[in-house]
Amino acid sequence: MDVSVVIPTYNRYTLLKRAINSLLTQTHPVDEIIVVDDGSTDNTKDIKKDFPEIIYIYQKNSGVSAARNVGIKRAKNEWIAFLDSDDEWHNEKLEKQVAFHQKNPNILMSYTAEKWVRDGKVVKIPKKYRKVGLDAFVENLSYCNIAPSSVLLHRRLLEKIGLFDESLEVCEDYDLWLRITMEHEAGLINEALIIKYAGHDEQLGFRKEMEKVRILILKKLLNINENPIKKKQIETELNRKSFKHSKVNKRYNELLKL
Repeated sequence: MDVSVVIPTYNRYTLLKRAINSLLTQTHPVDEIIVVDDGSTDNTKDIKKDFPEIIYIYQKNSGVSAARNVGIKRAKNEWIAFLDSDDEWHNEKLEKQVAFHQKNPNILMSYTAEKWVRDGKVVKIPKKYRKVGLDAFVENLSYCNIAPSSVLLHRRLLEKIGLFDESLEVCEDYDLWLRITMEHEAGLINEALIIKYAGHDEQLGFRKEMEKVRILILKKLLNINENPIKKKQIETELNRKSFKHSKVNKRYNELLKL
């Protein structure tokens, strides 16, 4: 199985080298590495000199969704994986996911568990972020529990469901994974096959108001979903989030009056 890996990046030259090196040591070789530079102002353009075998694409700063979409469209293979430039893969990640799909040819998306590292030390993952793997749709309604760097999927899903929503500055992964798992099964390889590093600058996941964006995404899904069971699940989570968000806003407004 030939796999293309898409790496979006912005001003992460040093971290990007670490990410690419983790692809080059895979026990199942990566067929194609596509780096999409989203308008970096550091030395990211030199990455092609460091790794002549990669495909390097520069674009005007347009956001991570646009960068991933450019990479998807450029990829030559049917199977596509993602790697954020501040993460890295375990050397057996791709081998284990490929084996999973060979045994389960009807499942067109898989993801893995992860290891979190902060300041050089492995940190305990909070219980709510631990993987279960029974129903990826339900397990991702509250928050995004599928790391983009863990995902391997078939192009057919993206052709049917659509690409990353470029209008979203955050939660674009939450949006796409829910759109996919709303209609298709996703398999979990419950092993820590990626490493996520926390604490450095410019991590998108630390931006504010992500819950507000998730509410907007769920409202969108509610309008396009026709499955009564899924619709009820979305409504339940939407009501929970809306109530919680309104309480937070009320408390914030009260503090402003003090």
